[in-house]
Amino acid sequence: QVQLVESGGGKVQPGDSLRLSCAASGGPFSQYAMGWFRQAPGKEREFVAMISWSGASTQYADSVSGRFTITKANATSAYLQMNRLKPEDTAVYTCAADPVPPNDALLRRGQYNYWGHGTQVTVSS
Repeated sequence: QVQLVESGGGKVQPGDSLRLSCAASGGPFSQYAMGWFRQAPGKEREFVAMISWSGASTQYADSVSGRFTITKANATSAYLQMNRLKPEDTAVYTCAADPVPPNDALLRRGQYNYWGHGTQVTVSS
């Protein structure tokens, strides 16, 4: 049973930074493509960032490009470094992973096999 555990959320002021972590465990797979999604109150879940299993390829939503960076800590863990946070970044951030990912378009639409429970990020003065 694959489990994803996120950490690093919290409440910060506009302009601050946070780093989210996601670790996959419990499964037979040695590597995962990973992604981050977020959902604000009253809104649909949206794609934030994704990284290939090797870490060589990344993609970002336009709303976070240039401010957020996704990296692989190792084959089964990833970070999301969030800089220059804005109030509109407030949401529950959820990690996703897949050991045999489909194409990038499907991944951006959330077609990952495994999901975490999410961590709250609140940006407010």
